[in-house]
Amino acid sequence: MSDDRREDPLVLVFDVNETLSDLTPLRDRFEDVGAPAELMPTWFAGVLRDGFALTAAGAYADFASIARDGLRAVLSSRAGEWTGDVEGAVRHVMDGFGLLDVHPDVPDGVRKLSVAGFRLMTMTNGSARLTEQLLAKADLLESFEALLDVGGPQCWKPAPAPYRYVVEYATVPPERALLVAVHPWDVDGALRAGLGGAWLRRDAVVHPQAMSRPTYSVRDLRELADILTADKA
Repeated sequence: MSDDRREDPLVLVFDVNETLSDLTPLRDRFEDVGAPAELMPTWFAGVLRDGFALTAAGAYADFASIARDGLRAVLSSRAGEWTGDVEGAVRHVMDGFGLLDVHPDVPDGVRKLSVAGFRLMTMTNGSARLTEQLLAKADLLESFEALLDVGGPQCWKPAPAPYRYVVEYATVPPERALLVAVHPWDVDGALRAGLGGAWLRRDAVVHPQAMSRPTYSVRDLRELADILTADKA
């Protein structure tokens, strides 16, 4: 459903972690090293928090560095629960990012949007290299024009600079780009930077009222593709 009609987008900008990629298998990696699976989302939320905090302070560190620091912090207190050292456990969890798959709705949605003529790009707080691996594994790499990450603007979303970086790269005005993300904070950041924002609800029920209302609020990428391609027809 579209909540704020504007000109149809030319460029669709995809978040990657949790939007395209399914992080669920990382829970198994935590269990492999003797930590509870439930620790994974707590750790991931902490990675985002620390990346946001550095950006707010005018500083920058890449996702992998912050993620490793966060793992050391959450696992070090549990070091007696597995054989091997904390650094080995950190490597085991981090190696899991290279083995992730996309969510089941992603291939159909991406292909439908690409065939319809939309320009598809990514902008992730993570790594463009891992994005390439993820999309190649799903046989979706050729559907994307560019794979970008926050190493370019040297600050994390939802600061304005990463969204501006994408539209400048694409040479389109912000209002002709649509950010697609599962995270309300990412959609909110894009909207404040002048882009449209599509929120993929997936398992979420309620959108935070304190954040900007998304241009599109949809169940998943298949539904968004149906709406956008119908608008384009």
